[in-house]
Amino acid sequence: MPGSTTLGSLRANVAAECGLASAKVVLPGTHDTASAVMAVPAHSRPGVRPDWCYVSLGTWALMGIESPKPVINDSVLKLNFTNEGGIGGTTRLLKNITGLWLVQECRRVWNHAGANLDWEALNQLSAAAAPLRSFINPDAADFGAPGDMPEAIRAFCRKTGQTPPEDKGAVVRCALESIAMKFRQVLQMCEELSGGRIETIHIVGGGTKNRQLCQFAADSCGRHVVTGPVEATAIGNLMMQAVAAGDVASIAEAREVIRRSFPVEEFEPQNTAAWDEAYQRFLRVVA
Repeated sequence: MPGSTTLGSLRANVAAECGLASAKVVLPGTHDTASAVMAVPAHSRPGVRPDWCYVSLGTWALMGIESPKPVINDSVLKLNFTNEGGIGGTTRLLKNITGLWLVQECRRVWNHAGANLDWEALNQLSAAAAPLRSFINPDAADFGAPGDMPEAIRAFCRKTGQTPPEDKGAVVRCALESIAMKFRQVLQMCEELSGGRIETIHIVGGGTKNRQLCQFAADSCGRHVVTGPVEATAIGNLMMQAVAAGDVASIAEAREVIRRSFPVEEFEPQNTAAWDEAYQRFLRVVA
């Protein structure tokens, strides 16, 4: 179902138990990512191809475009994209990317050894490390299971002929820059499938708290990046209920309410020439 459908009232016994006799059951975007994409504070105009894409960023990253209908062709198969139901009868044409799992696992390993590093400490270490030195393929099988993630990252760099990152800051920077490079690769795929240039990347979800990765995304992709809201899934769910109740007239209006109601942050590309050169090295690594 496309979302914002009112399914009806609670069963009498459930309503009595919960004290919600007047509550209605509303169908939002029924996948958490569908609700998160609902909360993307993008400008959409009827009949105009959207010039934005989204990244729902957390442990994993779901990156894609909102399409009025499923896209089923050889290119989608070759690029390994999936069509998933979205809100308002749309389709989320997207690709799964390994996200902050890489850094979470590094932190777990280091803290288990007694380092006691919080996220801000990791960001400071990463910021102090030399930029664009080595890269990994975030989606490689080497990183799929829990284990010694820092060593897995170093091992991948060694086997691909790169200098491995030795200290903690260099390891984190390698992971974050590689995720940002993967965003660039998938952005190009999104543009190929949508048939036009994407101007803005909207990043939503808890991963937006990592401002360093958000800046790297802008730098790598050479695009304007808008981040927020953080609690996108809950907000998107709530706003679909508002659409169903008639409190807002449409999904476009709901997104306008979100833009006015929650803080967003904007990032502009920096040092793009260096990132362009490094991207060619990244492509050789992931090949």
